[in-house]
Amino acid sequence: MIRASEAQVEKLERSYWRRKGLEIFTNWRLYAMLVPMLFFFICWKYLPIASMTMSFKFYMPVSGKQVYGSDWVGLYWFHALMFGNLSSQFWVVFRNTFTLSFYGLVFGFPFPIILALLFSEIKCTPYRAVAQVLTYLPKFVSTVVITSLTVLLLRAKVTDGDNTLFGGGPLAILVGAMTGDPNVNVMMEPKYFRAVYQITGIWETAGYGSIVYFAAILGISPTNYEAARIDGATKMQQIRYVTLPGMTSTLTIMLILEVGKLLTIGYEKVILLQGNNYSVLFSTAETVSTWAWHMMQNGVNNSAGAAADMLNSVISMLLVIGSNQIARRVSNTSLY
Repeated sequence: MIRASEAQVEKLERSYWRRKGLEIFTNWRLYAMLVPMLFFFICWKYLPIASMTMSFKFYMPVSGKQVYGSDWVGLYWFHALMFGNLSSQFWVVFRNTFTLSFYGLVFGFPFPIILALLFSEIKCTPYRAVAQVLTYLPKFVSTVVITSLTVLLLRAKVTDGDNTLFGGGPLAILVGAMTGDPNVNVMMEPKYFRAVYQITGIWETAGYGSIVYFAAILGISPTNYEAARIDGATKMQQIRYVTLPGMTSTLTIMLILEVGKLLTIGYEKVILLQGNNYSVLFSTAETVSTWAWHMMQNGVNNSAGAAADMLNSVISMLLVIGSNQIARRVSNTSLY
């Protein structure tokens, strides 16, 4: 019996690739659909990894040398960022990146959950569909349009003597009335940048992010709510003891993903909100990605910018691994 089973295992191992080839040939249409995705990941995810060697070399475009022809300097740029002549700027932009991300996690993470809970309580299906579409729309609008609307709404009044050339935006007027300064320029004040960034981020992503949580709520059995109502549970008690526990796995996974993105702020929106004022807003608005972009764009030091971006990515990866391990130990739910 043992010899027979060993022979069968050996036969299966010999025919493994033949069976796989037959499966691919039979379902070739499904595998052909993977080609665009593979092309995307190879061109935009894997090939750029080769440019990471820039972080370990002294590469400056003005020198005329290519990346692979530049001199190897090892961990010099990482030391310069953390302890050397670039540390004063790097720790400021790192603090800004962490602060913006942390505020986004604290204030931005609950909003989609609250929206999903509100949508689940709307019993009129057409009204709920319209409300959901209206909250999804900002996600499908270009970041350029979102930031342009923000700048227009917060535009300061422009005057030439006694003549008003451009009136202030409605939100700028409101902020001026609240602060007592009618000529306040919100987009030029570092103290307002973080609030503007977070509010526009919530407006842009909260509705679209609620889709996952709304689907999780729909997956909860109605009998659980009926049992809670029979026991005399109020609506808030049903949410606390039925809805939220039923969403635990989804909440855990999404929280891990959000923690993983804690230091990965894209440069597009920040640069668009900064405009030409990034030197004025440096203390609160400059992030690691925008700092690296400015260094590379101005040809100051491409290697230092690449090293900063790589260090940021490594810390983000460690955050994902750490949060995943904590979630696995606490709730037995994890990404892997």
